[in-house]
Amino acid sequence: MQIDWFPLWLSLRVAAISTLISLVFGLWLAWLLTQRDFRGRNVLDAGVTLPFVLPPTVLGYYLLVLLGRNSPIGQMYEWLFGQPLVFTWQAAVVAAIVHSAPLLVLSARAAFESIDHTYERAARTLGASEWRVFRSVTLPLAWRPILAATAVAFARSLGDFGVTIMIAGNIPGRTQTVAVAIYDAVEAGNGALARTLVVIVSAVALLILSLANRTAGVYPKSRQAAG
Repeated sequence: MQIDWFPLWLSLRVAAISTLISLVFGLWLAWLLTQRDFRGRNVLDAGVTLPFVLPPTVLGYYLLVLLGRNSPIGQMYEWLFGQPLVFTWQAAVVAAIVHSAPLLVLSARAAFESIDHTYERAARTLGASEWRVFRSVTLPLAWRPILAATAVAFARSLGDFGVTIMIAGNIPGRTQTVAVAIYDAVEAGNGALARTLVVIVSAVALLILSLANRTAGVYPKSRQAAG
């Protein structure tokens, strides 16, 4: 059995890039929803949750309309980079961000809301800027659950199928991610290839989640609670 490793490599690259972007964007948005009260806050909060309840095909359709060649964003992207955004591996990154960023936003927001805000107020009293308070006080207090959520977001990005196939397609050697490759293998009756890819993806996801949980101190706390 010959295995094409491109889908796995592409999925790992897409998951890494999308998770990094989702982390930066998610932390900022979570901080905004936690620390600021502004008009439209409830709408924005609902919009963050929306990808959890909408079917992937609906999300994919929205992205096709938003990023297609006839849309302003799609036309600007094509003007800047000389190619359409949809049906490229970059579109797979966008799909993964839409799929995983809401999880990071909600997890980071819960982490920010759970910390002792006395330290933040004390830092502001001493003249620290909002950026310094966030970097030196808020983030160090909340990093453990954020790290765990980042690992879960990576795993979700690694296995996204519905949104990815809608806006990135299934082009072997270009946009075919490992989730799509597994689907193709099942459709073609190649059970051996499908099982191999499933085991590899599961092992990678399990390794990442285990390392993140260990780094975040989840296991030691569980042992102490059990004792």
